[in-house]
Amino acid sequence: MSKILELFGQSIATFDSRTLKHVLAKQTCPFSEKRCIKTRKSQSDIAIGTCSVRYSKDNKNVLICPNRLLYKNQVFQDCIHLLTLHEPGNEFHVVPEISVPGGTVDFFLASVRNGKVKDFVAIEFQTMDTTGTVWPERQRFLAEKKIEVDASDVQSNKTFGINWKTTSKTTLVQLHHKIGTIEHLGKHLVLIVQDCLLEYMKRGFCFAHLANPGKIGDSMHIHSYSVNQTGIDLSFSLQERLSTDAAGVATCLGLAAEAKVELQAIIRDLERKISEKSLMVIP
Repeated sequence: MSKILELFGQSIATFDSRTLKHVLAKQTCPFSEKRCIKTRKSQSDIAIGTCSVRYSKDNKNVLICPNRLLYKNQVFQDCIHLLTLHEPGNEFHVVPEISVPGGTVDFFLASVRNGKVKDFVAIEFQTMDTTGTVWPERQRFLAEKKIEVDASDVQSNKTFGINWKTTSKTTLVQLHHKIGTIEHLGKHLVLIVQDCLLEYMKRGFCFAHLANPGKIGDSMHIHSYSVNQTGIDLSFSLQERLSTDAAGVATCLGLAAEAKVELQAIIRDLERKISEKSLMVIP
């Protein structure tokens, strides 16, 4: 049984050799509607296309590409309640990659009226980082589907693992860098993770002080999702909501936080990027 669960946004169970050749040629992510961001280090023109894998240690379905979380805009819909200044009639816009002190935030969900931002929520995606390489496993699957591949890849004994420790620590450090800015603005920052990553973080760091369920008055929120097999496809659903503030994030790491930015600077960047393309469609 292949450890690859999805390739270029499709369950591997749906592929025959013809459709597989088609998606391999296109190399397109159906969630971002762009070229897949996961490429080989040695061959940057080749997209790996692996969205999720089966982690053999405990047979979990694990998302390894953040774009997989874009499916049906569900994670953005689950943040709407944090737009405390939103009013009926406002549009929802999803705007990617806005810079704040401490780094770049993956997405902003904005409440917009007449092209003007009335409120926003900052949203960070975190899926699992892997160790080793998924390439041989991918190539063995292609060979099973009668796709011509390099025999050395199929015979390779190289494998992959899940980098739980580094992913957890890096995620919290990045939150620590950004949450002070968001809290200073009186807004919310939401971390979107898979439930298995959150459980690991709870074991490795101090999470006892986080509110469960999350409180709107807190600036830092964590939404965790379970990933389940539904027929031949994967689906995910909101499982747990936690919250804290900037000091609480620092407590997780044993650090102190500081960051300041003018609200208008972020709003200018948001309004510059708002367009028909950013308009969030709720299925």
